Amino acid sequence: MKKFFKFLFVLFSCHSSFCLAQNQTKEMDQFVSNLLSQMTLEEKIGQMNLSSGSMGAVLGGGELLSEAIQKGEIGATGGFSYDAAKKIQDAAQKSRLKIPILIGMDVIHGYKTIFPIPLGLSCSWDLELIEQSARIAAIEASAAGVCWTYSPMVDISRDPRWGRVSEGSGEDPWWGAQVAKAMVRGYQGDDLTKNNTIMACVKHIALYGAGEAGRDYNTVDMSHLSMFNDYFPPYKAAFDEGAGSGMTSFNLIDGIPASGSKWMMTEVLRNRWEFNGFVVTDYTSIPEMINHGLGNLKTVSALALDAGVDMDMQGDGFMGTLKTSLNEGTITMTQIDQACRRILEAKYRLGLFDDPYRYLNPERWENEIQTEDHLDAARKIAARSMVLLKNDRNTLPLKKKGKIAVVGPFAEAKPDMLGAWVLIRDAKSISSVVEGIKNVGGNAVEVVTAKGSNITDGPYLKTNLNSPFAAFMGVKMEDEPRTPQEMLEEALQVSSDADVIVAVLGESSAMSGEASSRAEIDIPKSQRDLLKSLINTGKPVVLVLINGRPLTLNWEVENVPAILEAWAPGTEAGNAIADVLFGNYNPAGKLTMTFPRSVGQIPLYYNHKNTGRPFDENNKFTSKYLDIPNEALFPFGFGLSYTTFEYGDIALNKTKLSGNDKLTASVTLTNTGGMAGEEVVQLYIKDPVATISRPVKELKNFRKVMLQPGEKKEIIFEVTSEDLKFYNSELFYDWEPGEFEIQIGTNSCHVKKASITWKK
Repeated sequence: MKKFFKFLFVLFSCHSSFCLAQNQTKEMDQFVSNLLSQMTLEEKIGQMNLSSGSMGAVLGGGELLSEAIQKGEIGATGGFSYDAAKKIQDAAQKSRLKIPILIGMDVIHGYKTIFPIPLGLSCSWDLELIEQSARIAAIEASAAGVCWTYSPMVDISRDPRWGRVSEGSGEDPWWGAQVAKAMVRGYQGDDLTKNNTIMACVKHIALYGAGEAGRDYNTVDMSHLSMFNDYFPPYKAAFDEGAGSGMTSFNLIDGIPASGSKWMMTEVLRNRWEFNGFVVTDYTSIPEMINHGLGNLKTVSALALDAGVDMDMQGDGFMGTLKTSLNEGTITMTQIDQACRRILEAKYRLGLFDDPYRYLNPERWENEIQTEDHLDAARKIAARSMVLLKNDRNTLPLKKKGKIAVVGPFAEAKPDMLGAWVLIRDAKSISSVVEGIKNVGGNAVEVVTAKGSNITDGPYLKTNLNSPFAAFMGVKMEDEPRTPQEMLEEALQVSSDADVIVAVLGESSAMSGEASSRAEIDIPKSQRDLLKSLINTGKPVVLVLINGRPLTLNWEVENVPAILEAWAPGTEAGNAIADVLFGNYNPAGKLTMTFPRSVGQIPLYYNHKNTGRPFDENNKFTSKYLDIPNEALFPFGFGLSYTTFEYGDIALNKTKLSGNDKLTASVTLTNTGGMAGEEVVQLYIKDPVATISRPVKELKNFRKVMLQPGEKKEIIFEVTSEDLKFYNSELFYDWEPGEFEIQIGTNSCHVKKASITWKK
């Protein structure tokens, strides 16, 4: 009887929730329809226009921007601060219909409290912390009047030459999907009308991370099978999680620029995935279709609207041509109404029609940005994003005594600790590595420091790093009056009587991110020369890497005793790095993107498909290179700890399954070292025989486990037929019966294996 009443309660609750959602949707439809009926054609097209004017207009809410908003010519714009956002909404309230403005911003990994770059975040393998980082970013951004973020970037990429790998979650579609969902939950919370949640914008739809040669904005050409199996899962996952908007990519899809691809924006996004939010282009991507050879501005603007694009970001294509195209009959009023409706619905969902100043509370602006709790979270998350790549002779953790030389162009750097896509760089709030080592090491540690080298002495790279945009972003390289030899001699002098040397090397913020592709992804020669000289002192050297992408580190791995991949760790960079170096936190991060030995191996990724002649070192006529080892320098899922772990053999509850059976696979994990630590236990599945060629293995689950020294724990995974599904040659999502291999281990290369058969 109790079960019956519980069933009735659940049924009633679900019915009530469904009815409430239906009523809310009905109210929104009525409101938006009524508003549309009052709007002129010009006002409707104005809602479809995202324009920020000059960057100064955004920062100050300038007069030209305000004038356009009052005329109803702008539906969305950018905003960086409370004052600018208030001016923008004030201007909207002076327009004829007083339609509030969507204020968007690239809040990629924090607003003012900056977290590690997204690639670093993904290496934490901690979805709760990743979600928390987005939640804090939403709290701070919304306190500044921002209600919409151009994030998360969920593009899968297998090419570390591409600068924007720093902004994504690596190479794996399953893991990318989990991170995408966590980010959307963090930004949007459980109620978009709350004044501390913001709308997510999933980007870039689609395939942007697969640009040829790793060059930004470059051509993409791939099969639909690769799209659906390897690249689409994170986009779909983010929309399934309820993301309110999406952004088009710059690349081609089946020969058509994404902003003009009706197959992508309507057939896949709207019809197949049932997305009901709005789509905005990336910056000026509508007029850029002219360069792709699709026609003049009027033609490509009509093409974008017909494809399913709702808002034109800074392209002036919709504003400048849609009225003419409507008169000529190449577009319809229904299409304009539909696009405008989706944008108005987004504003309704955000609660802006109830209160245009919902995100403009001066008390929140004063009290909810870069709080102590936020900084504590940034420090914790940064430490958990770092990956220990090497630790010979237990060089780490460092002792909290003696003399430590902290050397390198990033030893005292601050803005570069934030990485790419940070629009508010408050150097005063950033902890440098030198400061962090002093803070965490305590009074028994003497810290000496020297720059040692420039970031680069290469003239071509140096010129590009000193661009006007780099200066605007606060990451322009400072001119160094001393010669490279003078800097090197100073570094060697301060290191001469140190007990250990910490070399902080890598990439500046301007060397990764958008429009920052690199053909060579090693540490610049100026820094490597410094490192070689430090190694030649014979003292223990710890290399701390500050960077936004996987690097080629062959010499470093061969010669440096300890290497810590710190990425660009954010506001609390120095403190978090010191927490790891001194062992206050035992590193547990794992790589989510393969580190190649050479750019000649790229693209290199763990879940590749086999050739008809798989690699065999004993057979010349197999798929391999002659001049380098063929395996990765560091594989997907790799990461060391200050302790050690031992994996037992896989135990299965059954080896023959059928239909909806559930497989239980487990291993016993033992901490065999002398320090408590976390291990990321990874589950992979191999499908050796199918109707299409399948990857050699695919990540399907993981567990992050804390063990004390000597402690054992059984790690249990449940596998269902859902984990076996893939898109077949007909693009039908299903699984096929047969043999499967279950793999569990510490990374994608080092696993235990067990075989099963699964029938329909």
